[in-house]
Amino acid sequence: MEPLTEQQIRAAFVNCTKGESKRLSVPRDLAERPWSDLDYLGWRDPQAPDRAYLATVLDGRPTALALRCPSPTAAQRPRGMCSICLTTPAGGVSLMVARRAGKPGQQGNTVGTYICSDLACSLYVRGRKDAGPGARLQESITLEEKIQRTVAHLAAFVAKVTS
Repeated sequence: MEPLTEQQIRAAFVNCTKGESKRLSVPRDLAERPWSDLDYLGWRDPQAPDRAYLATVLDGRPTALALRCPSPTAAQRPRGMCSICLTTPAGGVSLMVARRAGKPGQQGNTVGTYICSDLACSLYVRGRKDAGPGARLQESITLEEKIQRTVAHLAAFVAKVTS
């Protein structure tokens, strides 16, 4: 993924107002992010643990989503499988819910999927971050095919939000 600037990220949100995108918390360490290892930039809002965001580039243009997610305690964290990267991270997965774009979103319609609670799917797929013992299934496909599958799952989720 090519690096994105704060301005590009704020302009890319498809499921919140311009005012909301101006007020949301964007990571301050964008320059230090491992952009070449990312399929999307995901982060949690430090001031609001029930909010998360992701930004990606699909079909050559940046697209970003505002997400709502529970902030369970460590005892409540389910060790489920992420729908994006097919990992069962030790940190758990969370149901991340996005308000749909446009009129459906204004009417309160949402779309949800289970995503790694720390939003580190890209790093788990590439083996750059340890998800814990037994978190990744043995597969006969190549790393490139795993990356393509992750991007396809992410694109499908974004398409549900924007359709």
